[in-house]
Amino acid sequence: MSDPVRGAWLGVPGWLWLWGFTAASLALFAARMARYLKVLAAARSERRWDQWPRRLRLFVVNVFGQRRLLDEPLIGTAHLIIFWAFLIYATTFGWALLRGLFPFLPVPYPDGVAWIRAALEVFALIGLAALAVAALRRYVFPPPALERSRDATLILILIAAVLISSLVGIRTASEVVRTRAWWTHMAVVLGFLAYLPYSKHMHLLASPFGVFFGSLNPGWMPAPSDGASQREQFTWRQLFNGLACAECGRCDRACPSVTSGMPLSPKALIRQIRDLVREAAPAAGLVPARVTPAQIWACATCAACSQVCPVFNEHLPVIIEARRMLVARGVIEARLQETLTNFARYGNSFGTSPRSRAKWTQSLEFRIKDARKEPIEYLWFVGDYASFDPRLQAATRAAARLFQRAGLDFGILYDAEQNSGNDARRIGEEGLFEMLREKNLTAFGKAAFKKIVTADPHAYHALKNEYFNGQRPPVLHSSELLADLLGQGRLPLNPGPETTATYHDPCYLGRYNNIYRPPRSVIETLGLRLSEMPRSGPRSFCCGAGGGRIWMEDAPGLAQRPAEIRVREAAQTGASLLVVACPKDLVMFQDAVKTAGLEDRLAVRDLAELVEERLRPEGSA
Repeated sequence: MSDPVRGAWLGVPGWLWLWGFTAASLALFAARMARYLKVLAAARSERRWDQWPRRLRLFVVNVFGQRRLLDEPLIGTAHLIIFWAFLIYATTFGWALLRGLFPFLPVPYPDGVAWIRAALEVFALIGLAALAVAALRRYVFPPPALERSRDATLILILIAAVLISSLVGIRTASEVVRTRAWWTHMAVVLGFLAYLPYSKHMHLLASPFGVFFGSLNPGWMPAPSDGASQREQFTWRQLFNGLACAECGRCDRACPSVTSGMPLSPKALIRQIRDLVREAAPAAGLVPARVTPAQIWACATCAACSQVCPVFNEHLPVIIEARRMLVARGVIEARLQETLTNFARYGNSFGTSPRSRAKWTQSLEFRIKDARKEPIEYLWFVGDYASFDPRLQAATRAAARLFQRAGLDFGILYDAEQNSGNDARRIGEEGLFEMLREKNLTAFGKAAFKKIVTADPHAYHALKNEYFNGQRPPVLHSSELLADLLGQGRLPLNPGPETTATYHDPCYLGRYNNIYRPPRSVIETLGLRLSEMPRSGPRSFCCGAGGGRIWMEDAPGLAQRPAEIRVREAAQTGASLLVVACPKDLVMFQDAVKTAGLEDRLAVRDLAELVEERLRPEGSA
């Protein structure tokens, strides 16, 4: 087997040509990478070096195992094969390059080792098959939001050329053909390396780092700031999203705003971040020149985009930074501004006197303890909608009666309770969140309790993750508490009709806090037949209320509201009950079944109300 670099071309030794090609490739590669590193170094700092063991586990599972991609089994498997073929060929290329650059080394080329040659042949064949699957998906059966870009086509051709040139070199008996195949292989790979930082396939280099430096806390908020639009105002990790993005479109396919016809596209947002990073001296910032305020305000902060992103991009921090800037500049809908004013003036979104917060308790047959005056075990953080909205007060009273029947030692803060501030923070009003948080913490400090319970997933997330610095009391969602009380037999039930029900996972309970089982446990204990929607659990489809959207006007040209899409999906399961565990869900879905014309087919019910309906009367056997 002859050495491909031993010959000469135009009187210049082959190994010297290889040195020249390698130097040119690395120079182009390094020049663009140096620019990226300079841009990231000039951005705001952000700590992402903590919890290395956990980050390494995520890296192994999601880079080497491609876990998120495998949620779409066919294309995920094809991508996994392409990834491993790429990894193996990159390793053997490095070996072959060193051997070619230093021909005096006493080691063979990788294809001169029998078992390596066999492995390369196998991975070339299955890699080409996987590329064919990827090409069919992109050009023949493309899913929504997957574009037919020239860049993607070129990369597919380059990868195919790498595999084919290797296969030809391995299979041929001709030394001439083998030598030409070897040089073709090296030229394609070195060209690929030089081109990579200039293309969308920069994600091949950046995405492993994106996974490693991804957020370990779903729904985390960026550090307080005045907002961001210019490149240097974002953190390095927020800018890094643009380099890691594969433009696969999974975020757009999961996004309720995109599905509803709103102007937001998570993929386009990250693409604009990429352009911001790539430009030598950006003349304009992100908003409003590249992304409009309407696009920023279309987000419901459901985190579905980040949940499905295979490279762990974080769209929400970018949106929150942009919202902070827009709020500071007064670029905000009048109705949303009114809600923020209500938060500041009244401590609730309804603009109602705090003295009315506990008015719903007046029709109860018992008195709920005032947590400021009597020590209790459970502090019930009721929340705005459950307290003030007449449509929800029946469910709130049902929960109170269940707690009383179970012998729970509980109380509320009455007029001292303020809105949790979760929505104010996602709107971009960080200062208002801090004010509401401090007022609630002051009220907590005047109460003696052991645990906090709330039926509002938005409040649950804030109380559990964003309130207490250091040791915090246990925070429970009401579904967790009801499941526990039913399990202990403290809420005896009567058998009821075997109705078919489906359950909607609230974003802030499920994706944000991984609470999926307790509500289903309650539904099953009630004897209901559970029929899951296709998009359930971590893939649940948002109702569209979060991030302040519940107080905003519908975008012009809206095809249908997210809640309408969701109730139609619920009806298709054959269920007659749509069970919810979030006050905002109850409001959104009750309206949606009317506008969708599903009132005769689908009833929207709160979990606590269903439990109370099947509760055995006191004193009965």
